[in-house]
Amino acid sequence: MRRFMLVGILLAFVAQQPAGSAFAQEPAPSFTTKAKQAYLVEEESGTVLLAVNENQSFPAASLAKLMTMDVVFNALKTGAITPETLYPVSEYAWRTGGAPSGTTTMFAALKSQVPVGDLMRGVVVQNANDACIILAEGISRTEAEFAARMTARARDLGLTRSRFGNATGLPYAESWTTAHDLVELSRHLYRDYPEYYPLYAQPDFQWNKIFQRNKNPLLGLNMGVDGLGAGFAEGSGYALAASIERDGTRLFLALGGLATDKERTEEAKRILDWALSSFQTKMLFKPGEVIGQASVYGGTDGRVDLVARESVEVYVPKSDAERLSGRIVYQWPLRAPVAEGSQIATLKISSGDKVIQEVPLVAASAVEVGGLRAQASDALMELMFFWL
Repeated sequence: MRRFMLVGILLAFVAQQPAGSAFAQEPAPSFTTKAKQAYLVEEESGTVLLAVNENQSFPAASLAKLMTMDVVFNALKTGAITPETLYPVSEYAWRTGGAPSGTTTMFAALKSQVPVGDLMRGVVVQNANDACIILAEGISRTEAEFAARMTARARDLGLTRSRFGNATGLPYAESWTTAHDLVELSRHLYRDYPEYYPLYAQPDFQWNKIFQRNKNPLLGLNMGVDGLGAGFAEGSGYALAASIERDGTRLFLALGGLATDKERTEEAKRILDWALSSFQTKMLFKPGEVIGQASVYGGTDGRVDLVARESVEVYVPKSDAERLSGRIVYQWPLRAPVAEGSQIATLKISSGDKVIQEVPLVAASAVEVGGLRAQASDALMELMFFWL
């Protein structure tokens, strides 16, 4: 991969400033999917491999349970609860999500008490609605209060297009999400809860003398899938969130709007096989390697080198590894002083017209405030460009 020095280019007064092209700009071949919404990311580099209506909302259905479990896992992480904490099975939980409901359930007995550890397995493995409600009532008193907590938690995680009306995803209360938010939530669960994430790959779980296999339709394909779950909503179709690891490469996928359960499974397998067989990891820049420069106003130096704290890698097609473009974006004007190591720009790497990765860039060195002559000269240049 050829390297190019990216030099800041002054523009008229704007909020962001692009700074040149980094790579050849031919678009990579497109990949089509039957899904109405799709988002696929390689975990290590954060490269976006597939994006189709990724910010288009659709009913979360049972995929709302991913956020339910984030709230539970976080409560465990902070010590608010333990796996041994006992929660009672209320009549509401039993009727709404238990045996009388006719929905997926772990068959928790009315008025019994169930440990959090078993309730977690009920949700993750059995897709159990009663377990969701029992956890919600135990943690937040009512399911409605817990749902509000789910939505607030989503905002904290940057999942701004997701909101939740209940802990289960059952349609009597609306819950909405996007393929993008599902992937980012899945990546968060994987990174932040390594002690609990393996539950998503547990093949089965027995409770109340009833044995049930994991409801994830991809687990039985023996292709390396180790999470997460599936959902269905009338009017929007079948959806799925999946994670897979093979030969050291981990991918996260979310799909929505598929016509049948069979089509969902086949399409997910096709996409994952394509991504794992057709792509490879390429290093573009080493940690600390100068990627470009930003103009500095009123400083002892008119420019500052930009570097990434970690290596910049992308997951690119094997047959079209050179077909990338890149630009540096930063706030203009950048005024002195600039502290060494401060984040001042972003490297946006694109394939065709799709941004596939964004990398924070920091100042390689400090730039102090310059003398009066330098400040006056830069102020005049800034004024000139403001009036362009």
